[in-house]
Amino acid sequence: MCHKLFHYRGVILKVDETFKSTNEWYDLMAKSKPPKDKPWYHIIVDNKSHMTYVAERNLQPDHSSKNITHPLMTIYFTEIIDGIYQRNLNWEGDVPVPVGNIGSA
Repeated sequence: MCHKLFHYRGVILKVDETFKSTNEWYDLMAKSKPPKDKPWYHIIVDNKSHMTYVAERNLQPDHSSKNITHPLMTIYFTEIIDGIYQRNLNWEGDVPVPVGNIGSA
């Protein structure tokens, strides 16, 4: 995916059906005031070490077919098949296991 306004590329790690952060975060970070009642996405950002939280309306498909480089990529994904990153075993259903819990019994 690609951010429509800021043009960075990334991979969707998790989807929230509606906005799940705080009103303080929204007021500070969501400058375009996207709707809170639509999906929001946790995005692994290409060539960075951080993630972002983005409203659905600010995302568009990335047709570049370039790999995403980020420290979390090998923690949650194995390879790309037909343009889709394949999940590894660090998932519980559709939810990524928090990094601090990986390897815990």
